[in-house]
Amino acid sequence: MSEILNAASWRRWPLWALCMASSCAFAADEGQLDEIVVTATRLETSLRDTTRAVSVIDKQQIQNATQQLGIDEALASVPGLYMQNRYNFSQDLRVSLRGFGARSSFGIRGIKIIVDGIPETLPDGQAQVDSIDLGSAQRIEVLRGPSSSLYGNASGGVIAIESEIGADEPYVEAGLAAGELGYTRLQLKTGGSTAAVDYMLNLSHQEIDGYRELSASEGSLVNGKLAWHLNEADDLTVTFNHADQPTAQDAGGISAAQAAADPRSARDANVQFDAGETLDQQRLGLVYERERDAGTLTLRNYYVWRDFANKLPFQDGGAVAFDRFFYGAGAQYTLGNVVPENLQLTFGAELERQDDDRLRFDNNDGVLGARVFDQQEQVDSRGLFALAQYRLDDAWSVSAGLRYDRIDFDVSDRYLADGDDSGSSDFDHVSPSLGLNYSFGQHTIFAGYSGSFETPTTTELANPDASGGFNPGLEPQEADNYELGFRSGDESLSLEITAFRIDLKNELVPFELPAFPGRTFYSNAGSSDRRGLESAVSWRNDAGFGARASWTWSDFTFGEFVDESGTDVSGRRLPGLPEQFGYFGLSYESGNGLYALFETTYSGALFATNDNDVAVDAYAVSNLRISREFDRGRWRIRPYLGLNNLFNERYNSNIRINAFGGRYYEPAPTRNVYAGVVVNFEPGGGP
Repeated sequence: MSEILNAASWRRWPLWALCMASSCAFAADEGQLDEIVVTATRLETSLRDTTRAVSVIDKQQIQNATQQLGIDEALASVPGLYMQNRYNFSQDLRVSLRGFGARSSFGIRGIKIIVDGIPETLPDGQAQVDSIDLGSAQRIEVLRGPSSSLYGNASGGVIAIESEIGADEPYVEAGLAAGELGYTRLQLKTGGSTAAVDYMLNLSHQEIDGYRELSASEGSLVNGKLAWHLNEADDLTVTFNHADQPTAQDAGGISAAQAAADPRSARDANVQFDAGETLDQQRLGLVYERERDAGTLTLRNYYVWRDFANKLPFQDGGAVAFDRFFYGAGAQYTLGNVVPENLQLTFGAELERQDDDRLRFDNNDGVLGARVFDQQEQVDSRGLFALAQYRLDDAWSVSAGLRYDRIDFDVSDRYLADGDDSGSSDFDHVSPSLGLNYSFGQHTIFAGYSGSFETPTTTELANPDASGGFNPGLEPQEADNYELGFRSGDESLSLEITAFRIDLKNELVPFELPAFPGRTFYSNAGSSDRRGLESAVSWRNDAGFGARASWTWSDFTFGEFVDESGTDVSGRRLPGLPEQFGYFGLSYESGNGLYALFETTYSGALFATNDNDVAVDAYAVSNLRISREFDRGRWRIRPYLGLNNLFNERYNSNIRINAFGGRYYEPAPTRNVYAGVVVNFEPGGGP
């Protein structure tokens, strides 16, 4: 592990993190890490025994007194995870894990999103979070670092979300919230358990006018989960989700001068062309689990239908529409008592297909014009994997994984007026992983290697030299990740510190062309190097006070790369990511239902361009959340209040990387307030 960081790098690490590791790590006496079980690793194991960097977020962090505008509210304390763009619902949240996903112009790239065991990430590697229902999320696990040996393509990290299911007593819960910026949210949820079935159903509707001109959004979600206990050893879980977003406007990026003079303004072209999107999506997933002494068989089957339309801020081909059908199946078998007790072994296979009927029209000042593009895109993905974990003795354990993936892209050009641009691209990859874990008392040292790969998506394969088809010169990016970590924890104090190094080749980098402002194309960088440190600590006492802090330092640079403008940017920092970012939260929870949280998120300075000529200032944003729960027999009532950007910091919620014409900035809202109430009723409980 000496390769992870060189001696000069150690001197640049945050001093307090190193001090924290040496002074606080061995304060634990009786630990709780054995009680925290993680499942996103595909081999169920305790947090103490896992050989990967993992963060676990509970229901209170997700739901209590939050606006639930985006998953960044819940995941802000996770080290290594950098998020932007909460307030642009057309472009979606930009999520980056150890640099993976930072380049995305919309949606989530390079990170595998799993919801209730069903992939939200498409076979081509693109994911959206607009259908994720935070109002019924029970738990989120974050695997930090490349995980292609587990999940294949675009697994620079994993975010696995688990919805609530059942309850000891049936309940009905209603929520109402409102606030500045035109924010309103309505929610109705029910759940319960019977002898054979656990169930949960949640309906929500949200509207927000937004801080900037042309930034309004409106959306509704239906999320449900049913678990049938067929017998003592067989279970069938059905999940279903419907997302309807008729409005999601895009204010666009603006220049520094415009952001300073009028931060609430939109880009003129976005207003002229009515930039934004609409979507309608349905998801159905089935998970069957059969448990026997010899082993456990898990079968997955899922279907996603998505209708999408988008207006971009230019005329020629500036209106996009597609109908998508994504479906897949998987089988996983985990051996039981046919192997030694100290060995866990699982293997499986997955098949997925993505069918997109994609159209482009002229955008005549927001009015749909002539059709100028028509092609069918198909992506087939096939994967085989095997994972094992072997406990050598009470202290040592080793894990290993191997996965093979093949992904085929095919495009059929159906608009032949400008020639036939049909074509195909095929990629395959073998992804290994190896980890070692040493536990002593309540402390753990872990080390590992993992590989990953990331194909271009169908959108990223767009050919800048043709009206359709795929860019034949674009290759997948590949990464080798090395990490060394320490974790420790008991009922009052837990700590984790992880150092990593990632070597990448063929990194996918975005750029724009003057002929298509607002449309993003991609090229491969020769190589890039990533080194970093992730540290996190949490503390609580019997009086109800608690604290949580995390700090991430990173050094992400291009290796050998000449960009599309001919500029040699070798040795420059990767744009869109700060060298340092962190989180601090101080909470209080009383015995009579009072809850308060003060939190501050810090983002260091970053660059907006490959050549590092445009720097974006650092900022710190503080928020306050307060709630109080009242028990009245069968009723529980929880009013809450939230203040975002408490100290009125001026900052940008998103930076558009390498945007043409200096339009890098999307200003964030100033101080704003929201309030709400949640009412829970248990018909069969209480006096």
